[in-house]
Amino acid sequence: MLHLTTGRVGSLLAQRVTAALTSSSVRMASHGHEVAANEDLSQPMYWDSTNVPLPDRRYKVTLSSEDERLKQKEKGPWDQLSKEEKLALYRLSFSQTFSEMNQPSAEWKTVVGTIFIFLGLTGLIVWWQKVYVFPKPPRTFDDEWQAKQLQRMLEMRMNPIEGISSKWDYEKGQWK
Repeated sequence: MLHLTTGRVGSLLAQRVTAALTSSSVRMASHGHEVAANEDLSQPMYWDSTNVPLPDRRYKVTLSSEDERLKQKEKGPWDQLSKEEKLALYRLSFSQTFSEMNQPSAEWKTVVGTIFIFLGLTGLIVWWQKVYVFPKPPRTFDDEWQAKQLQRMLEMRMNPIEGISSKWDYEKGQWK
């Protein structure tokens, strides 16, 4: 009876240890990675987008004492605010300006470079196959062979009405 209870306790402990070790937080922490917090998508979020210029919430949620003082000053007349204070107020609500969002990136260089690398590798594979894999072309592809074949076709007067012999002048010995 005691043996049966010990087995059940051992089984329960084994299940709990297995569950604890297979959870993502323990697994990620054991590999030295930080565990990312889950995003609650039902709450308002901030993102920069030119399509939606006003995000659901401000960029800075928690304000410092300097930011609080600036927010109080914002409630007064804007003529008393300096240009730097206006920019700081803007940065409290938004991370980037439209010109910063529309600034072109250099991602195209990476894409073009990757394309050229793959084209180069493909060219090397085709060259290697041509040299080491494919057999040599047959002798009928040689220029000498094709010239002799053309001469033979003209001598036999093949297709004299619409074919190659119709385009050869036999009296002058040249193409018409």
